[in-house]
Amino acid sequence: MKILKIQALRGPNIWSVQRKKLIQMRLDLEEMEQFPTNKIDGFRERIEAMFPTMIEHRCSEGVRGGFFSRIERGTWMGHVIEHIALEIQTLAGMETGFGRTRETKTPGVYNVVFSYTEENVGMFAAESAVAIAEALIAGTPYDVEADIQKMREIRERVRLGPSTGSIVEEAVARDIPWIRLGTNSLVQLGYGVNQMRFQATITCKTSNIAVDIACNKEETKRMLDLASIPVASGNICVDEEDLENTIKKIGYPIVLKPLDGNHGKGASINVVTWEDAVAGLAYAQKYSRRVIVEKFITGFDFRVLVIDNKLVAAAKREPAHIKGDGKQTIQQLIDETNKDPRRGYGHENVLTQIDIDRDTTDLLEKLNYTLDSVPAKDEIVYLKSTANLSTGGTSVDVTDMMHPENIFLCERISRVIGLDICGVDIMAPNLTEPLKENGGCILEVNAAPGFRMHLAPSEGLPRNVAAPVIDMLYPPGKPSRIPIIAVTGTNGKTTTTRLIAHIVKNNGYRVGFTTSDGIYVQNHMMEKGDTTGPISAEYILKDPTVEFAVLETARGGILRSGLGFSRCDIGIITNIQEDHLGLSDIHTLDDLARVKATVVRSIKKDGWAILNAEDEQCLKIANELSCNIAYFSMDENNPKVQQFAKEGKIVAVYENGYITIKKGEWKIRVERATHVPLTLGGKAKFMIANVLAATLASYLYGFKTEDISLSLQTFIPSAAQTPGRMNIFEFKKFKVLIDFAHNPAGYKGVEEYLSTVDATKKIGIIAGVGDRRDEDIKECATIAARMFDHIIIRQEKHLRGRTEEEIIGLIMQGIEASGRTVTHEIIKKEVEAIKHAIDNAEEGSFITALSDVVTNAIEIVQEYLDKENESETL
Repeated sequence: MKILKIQALRGPNIWSVQRKKLIQMRLDLEEMEQFPTNKIDGFRERIEAMFPTMIEHRCSEGVRGGFFSRIERGTWMGHVIEHIALEIQTLAGMETGFGRTRETKTPGVYNVVFSYTEENVGMFAAESAVAIAEALIAGTPYDVEADIQKMREIRERVRLGPSTGSIVEEAVARDIPWIRLGTNSLVQLGYGVNQMRFQATITCKTSNIAVDIACNKEETKRMLDLASIPVASGNICVDEEDLENTIKKIGYPIVLKPLDGNHGKGASINVVTWEDAVAGLAYAQKYSRRVIVEKFITGFDFRVLVIDNKLVAAAKREPAHIKGDGKQTIQQLIDETNKDPRRGYGHENVLTQIDIDRDTTDLLEKLNYTLDSVPAKDEIVYLKSTANLSTGGTSVDVTDMMHPENIFLCERISRVIGLDICGVDIMAPNLTEPLKENGGCILEVNAAPGFRMHLAPSEGLPRNVAAPVIDMLYPPGKPSRIPIIAVTGTNGKTTTTRLIAHIVKNNGYRVGFTTSDGIYVQNHMMEKGDTTGPISAEYILKDPTVEFAVLETARGGILRSGLGFSRCDIGIITNIQEDHLGLSDIHTLDDLARVKATVVRSIKKDGWAILNAEDEQCLKIANELSCNIAYFSMDENNPKVQQFAKEGKIVAVYENGYITIKKGEWKIRVERATHVPLTLGGKAKFMIANVLAATLASYLYGFKTEDISLSLQTFIPSAAQTPGRMNIFEFKKFKVLIDFAHNPAGYKGVEEYLSTVDATKKIGIIAGVGDRRDEDIKECATIAARMFDHIIIRQEKHLRGRTEEEIIGLIMQGIEASGRTVTHEIIKKEVEAIKHAIDNAEEGSFITALSDVVTNAIEIVQEYLDKENESETL
């Protein structure tokens, strides 16, 4: 078997709009296409022995053990690999269960699709599943556990931490979208102007000054002391002389910890001798030159969490330890403790496995123990000097046991330091009595405190401490999303997108939009190029200035990685015509429609799908939608339009020369088509269709018809406003039209317009695109022969696996098939072809360049026009 391609889908996609995180693997079974599982001796027994937990895979049978039944009866290896990929992720602690396997038009080649929780793990699982399947087929040993451990390690390297993850989960539960910014824990909640950012438990509301204070333990202690808050006595030491003076002042036992430390690194506690104090100073100075030396306070280690100046949780923390039984060694007891199912690798479970490090051996040395020592029955042996969960510590929820005065104290501390999310470390016998009575004190204050001990304590009530963070960032009434209108289809996407963006901007919004020629914010081009995929959509949604997004959404991006947004308010399909067929397993109009439908299937329940009532594929798509549906049509008398009108549906139609919206029997005439510059005086019928779609979207969003009308009148088609979309350049003796038409439907639209144009000679500059089907290239040439008197064939780009001669040959066949006698010439370079046409243009002629490289063509023509204007001025 051979993996041809592995890709990650990150948004709504052709397989599912709900399950956004999918791996799609294109797999060639090669000779295994002839060997379903029932023809492989012993395969059922081997896979069941390797993965006994697969008994829970119900598969299409819908019953426990269903997958094994399928294997017994016979199923293809792609289906098996799908299930293996899901199972090994689950065994690695990432439970997931959605999968699909479908054969492509190429015999033996399958798309194997399965869900993932971490993308990098999912990609690894795809390769691992194939390797495991091959071992099962051959009956050779395979170390599955090694792959599972590797997946755990990948997950720990790339996953969001437990604190960050909990906030994201709470946001998702509240229908707040999120975007991971980079590979660390920096996360954006919400879109555009409504976004909020956080990293770990530092939010965009967190005061930089407060973080600086909290990170400076000396300054924190001073401020708390001045605010009459009990703190441990001590000092900052940089050498042994400082250490000696501090010990003389406060006495033993002491605690030493680096001034700039975190997670308990470099700390030594309950130090009672000078030798250990000196060693502790050296250990702490590995992390910070300045070391805090404080009186060791007896009692328990507590962490109190305050969010938005309100106490939300408190936990009693205990360092990693074992309890002796008088029989087993310390190493054996550690191994036994690590077998607790609640303990896992990294952050995968409630508790973390206990690892042996320098801190552990130092603590054992102080007790004159080694790992081979046998502690007495019921003797507690501490293995870490700090109670951090990340080093194997445990936590007990004590939130409901806190004395009101201690609650007041902690909430006051958060205000004194100025932190919106504040962790207060307390050493005290308990929290049920005021600290001033039981001798407890504040050890330190933490910016970015971890949530794990509160989310999943080893004992006591779990606390959803992420909820108050979201409450703080998004109080009731504050929106997290911005309006999104997504535009897809075969032709007219870019023009429709630009026109809607123009209407939105005129209604006072700061609009961001993506097109096939660039990303724009408020008409400023931010990035140049074909930007119709999910990365470009995300670019707009990440921009903190954008109030409204209009996103051109092409098939390529959908197939490559899904949509770049979780859902939209309005989705438009302009039309579905034969284009790009034969690529990426899209062979028919039905296949293409399934891709385009992803956009409208992602519309929110009370949103609107806007569909072309004259397009059969659009009408089919309408049957599977659960949102509101509205239609547009160039023909008011279209039977479907009349039916929709009777049903009370909203329809936009071109009637009696007007752009009109119909609601039942009512008509709202928005504007006369001849007054809309984009329609070229009403002559460009396909442009009128684009105007109908944009007008309907704007109306359904809630814009007033008079405002829409004004916007339609002020949207001037030009090389700047609509590059490559019916751009007409008027020279003194002739005209030049540049259009992006590159498929038969686009050519027909230009043909319809040219039929209204009077010219002494119509000259066309055309090319073929190598990845189109033969019949598409020939049909475009046939249409060109119908509308032009002379054709210039140029072919320097977009060969995509073909030769120039091959494409030109197909164009010639298409010209001949027209039945017209049309003169032609071949000038391979586009620049030279355009210059040749202009240099030799006769008076009254009309040159049309159907260019797939719009920018170059516009620049050349504009340069000629500028020269003509300059000469007239002189």
